[in-house]
Amino acid sequence: MDAIFDMIRSIRFRRGPQRLLGGIAGGIASRTGTNVWLIRLVVLILFLLPVLGWGIYAIVWLITPWRDNSIPLERMLSSNRSSSN
Repeated sequence: MDAIFDMIRSIRFRRGPQRLLGGIAGGIASRTGTNVWLIRLVVLILFLLPVLGWGIYAIVWLITPWRDNSIPLERMLSSNRSSSN
């Protein structure tokens, strides 16, 4: 499992500094050099799709590293392992 999270970190995509909620739109804007409000508009349009928009955002939120390289899914899995011992 660590290899998967290391691979995600190697992509070098991080949550953006211009965060409103999860920082995903800010990260995409920072990585692509696009206006953050344009990306937020696209994300809002995706939310109009019944399951697809919310599902994709949730998955991206779970696997996108924070600025300190911590990944929410990795933290959740490691806390579950430590609490079950």
